[in-house]
Amino acid sequence: MKNVIISWSSGKDSTLTLQRLLADQHYNVVGLFTTYVEDAVPFQATPIDVVKAQASAIGLPLVLIPLNETFPSNEVYQTTIVSALKESGLTIDAVAFGDMYCNGIAEYRKSYIEPQGWECVLPLLGACTIKLANEIIQSGIETTITTVDTTQLTAECCGLAYNKQLIATLPNGVDPCGEDGEFHTLVTNSPAFKRPLQIQLSHQENDGRFQYQRYKYIA
Repeated sequence: MKNVIISWSSGKDSTLTLQRLLADQHYNVVGLFTTYVEDAVPFQATPIDVVKAQASAIGLPLVLIPLNETFPSNEVYQTTIVSALKESGLTIDAVAFGDMYCNGIAEYRKSYIEPQGWECVLPLLGACTIKLANEIIQSGIETTITTVDTTQLTAECCGLAYNKQLIATLPNGVDPCGEDGEFHTLVTNSPAFKRPLQIQLSHQENDGRFQYQRYKYIA
């Protein structure tokens, strides 16, 4: 079995990746890693304390990797990731990502992962996103839409549960997994969690383009 660490965004894609690899006899999941800016994961806007709570609920070590900005140069991003993983103290044979689209992302990931002697694992890549959406829901992953790009989807979807009813009402052209950046999610429970996260939805904020669901982490 190869020791694999998973890129963890706090959302449904990384959770499905985790579940797939936990069930794969070829891999031993040894940890999660999360990049963040200031005190939150970009786009999901997930506070780092909540990411830590997710990792605790899963029972895996979490490697936190700070970035100075949301979109650093490729060289800075890649060097930062590789250095942090090498310094994590974990024995790593493979690095996994939850990317779905065949848009050159596989080549990009491999360009800085494979030279380290690590396998680049992309278990969701190229799959039909409606099938992935159904797998996410049917597998028991519980998630809330916490960010909406209002140029692609109405703000009213922010704060809603990600379920079959929601997917059925998405406008034409909106990917059912939000893989074009239409929305981002926070996972509060899944079969990989030893206990669910308790959150209380509060107010919403808008920065002119993105609508954010704020919430209080209870336990």
